[in-house]
Amino acid sequence: MAVPPGAYLVVGTLLFAIGLAGALLKRNALSIFLSIELMMNAVNLLFLTYARMRGDMAGQMIVFFVIAIAAAEASIGLAIFVALFRARRTVDVDKIALLKW
Repeated sequence: MAVPPGAYLVVGTLLFAIGLAGALLKRNALSIFLSIELMMNAVNLLFLTYARMRGDMAGQMIVFFVIAIAAAEASIGLAIFVALFRARRTVDVDKIALLKW
């Protein structure tokens, strides 16, 4: 029994909404970071679904590009969070206002 493409679209949309809510509502920088990763994976699922529906490879190529960007973002973001935690002893975004006077 094949899963209909509409089910993938619903799951991708729900994952993106959960990630967006987490990014907007959380105060912990790591939670925001994970929410952004969840949104990227939701977009990847939608790209793959549309690529499968259209029968071309363009969506899969975009997904590989997004995965590469997500890996780079994860490594740089985690390094920044570790440096911030060492300097400030917190990863709360309300307390990390580096540009405030």
